[in-house]
Amino acid sequence: MAALGLLGAALVGCGTGAADTPAPKAKATVAESASPRASAAAPGPKPARVPAAPPTMAPGPGGLTPVYTRRAKGTEKVVALTFDADMTADQGPRAARGEHFDNPELIATLRRLKVDATVFMTGRWAEEYPDQARSIGGDPRFEIANHSYSHYAFASPCYGLPTVAGPDMASDVQRAFDAFRDAGAVNVVPYFRFPGGCYDDAALRALAPAGVTAVQWDVVSGDAFAKDADAVAEQVLDGVEPGSLVVMHCTRSAAPVTERAIRRIVPELRARGYRFVKVSELMSAR
Repeated sequence: MAALGLLGAALVGCGTGAADTPAPKAKATVAESASPRASAAAPGPKPARVPAAPPTMAPGPGGLTPVYTRRAKGTEKVVALTFDADMTADQGPRAARGEHFDNPELIATLRRLKVDATVFMTGRWAEEYPDQARSIGGDPRFEIANHSYSHYAFASPCYGLPTVAGPDMASDVQRAFDAFRDAGAVNVVPYFRFPGGCYDDAALRALAPAGVTAVQWDVVSGDAFAKDADAVAEQVLDGVEPGSLVVMHCTRSAAPVTERAIRRIVPELRARGYRFVKVSELMSAR
């Protein structure tokens, strides 16, 4: 709770499970319909190879949306770095005045260092930066996951964020998937991260029609609004264990030192024997 509080306080501006058995579905979920994975193979004597679907978790008790936090403890030194690309539905005027909610230098550094990563993107961010969303979503090193359209809270209170009404939660998630599709992003996975990390059983129930797996974290980077890149790096380096899932940010205005922190985090973790994976790979281990 203390770690969540630290992150949540920073986010105002900007059930761990190891099972990954896909839930049986009678019809396509909104996540599947938004993703190119749902497309049927082209007909013909040699059907096109259909890529394996990213792993998801089966629904929880009562059909609740499942929540994944990290890989079950083990000996394999893998870690998933995740980056929230935050932009709320009402921040368009701030972007128009020149505030930068993107961080292309961070993405360039991840590419240069050959780091696989998952970007949890809001639909509003994808609308503001469609070229970047398409570039990130077309790079095999990255996958785009859903961080809602609006970046409004799915449970209240949540650090002062406006709240999405329960009946609108699944459609808010679908709207984000639609924004990714409209931007031309390809590598989109059926994972969702709650804005501010805030959720309750009511939110998990309301989100069930979206067919997503909610993804939280076990390591808080503390990068939101931080000014000391070394302090961010040390917090990550001190917290990472085999199978960890780290939350960071891809927003220049709200997380200005993240790129510098990554330049220290990546080589030091590699020196310790760690390999960087996307959430889909972290979740695939049985």
